[in-house]
Amino acid sequence: MTMADRNGLRFVGFIFATVTVAVMLATGMVVKGYADGAYSLETTSIASR
Repeated sequence: MTMADRNGLRFVGFIFATVTVAVMLATGMVVKGYADGAYSLETTSIASR
């Protein structure tokens, strides 16, 4: 019976965990920016010429 390499699985898990934490931090920063009013969902109209 062939078993998975534990060191390889540990490395892949570490990569996935790192990416997950990075995405969570970026999402948290964007949500905080919206909450603080740094970003706005409303568009501004451009004056017609």
